[in-house]
Amino acid sequence: MVRGASGIAEASGVPPLVVGLTVVAFGTSAPELVVNVLGALEGQTELAFGNITGSNLANLGLVLGSAAIITPMTLKGEIIRRELPLLLLGTTVLLFMTLDPLLRGENPIIDRSDGLVMLLLFSISLYLTVTDFLRQEKDPLVTTIGELDIVSHAEKRVNWLLIVGGVVGLAIGGQLTIDNGSALAESLGVPPVIIGMLVLAIGTSLPELITSIFAAMKCEADLCVGNAIGSNIFNGLFVLPISALVQPLIVPEGGILDILVSLIFAFFLVPIFIFGKALMNRQVGIFFVAAYIAYMFFRVSTS
Repeated sequence: MVRGASGIAEASGVPPLVVGLTVVAFGTSAPELVVNVLGALEGQTELAFGNITGSNLANLGLVLGSAAIITPMTLKGEIIRRELPLLLLGTTVLLFMTLDPLLRGENPIIDRSDGLVMLLLFSISLYLTVTDFLRQEKDPLVTTIGELDIVSHAEKRVNWLLIVGGVVGLAIGGQLTIDNGSALAESLGVPPVIIGMLVLAIGTSLPELITSIFAAMKCEADLCVGNAIGSNIFNGLFVLPISALVQPLIVPEGGILDILVSLIFAFFLVPIFIFGKALMNRQVGIFFVAAYIAYMFFRVSTS
């Protein structure tokens, strides 16, 4: 799907930088979007919620941590330093939206009005990111994306066939994921949110994991960090609210803690990439991976 859409965009004269910011960024998060929308349509809201929170935790703990273990990452660009506050803002807003028991004395739920607010925040963050990229021509991340071989040189007809085939594959895979995810939760006797956080989240985060590992091997730290942070912004401010518009999402037990831990992971990046020497070394990477595994073990053992 990504290759076909990139080819269509290239044939239409869209610059590679814009293709990287839109088509490729959307493509790596397409699995989460499909799984969540199908889950919401079928009433599997716990799976949908767990998929997003688990994916965001995996992106920060597993993906970034693994990349740092492979190659210590030094952030050179200014753009990611401005994307990180957007992630902190979006995650904080999402956290407050789940505090219904404290603020209104009701069961926590992400309803359609919450979804519209998050989509508005996503529109603002997308505008700021794109305009920032277009202004920062010498930023290392802009240079990296501009040099990526992400477009398809196939004929237009082949590109459309790739898009259709990719969309059909996503739909079939998403349906199989939802059906078997709920069946697996039932057979194991665990809440669906746990299957969403472990099985579905790691599965749908594989594009980000592979992208970040290859970026780390090529010493492209800005691309690696940008991929993880951008994916979390997309998940929290686009995929989750779209799911809430389809079907209001009841926050499962432990869901508020999941969002809080994701926020803590993001806060740990602040002194590393903003106030420090912008170096995420192997020790920090090991800490992130270990913290992620420990929290997943805690969630499973207490569910």
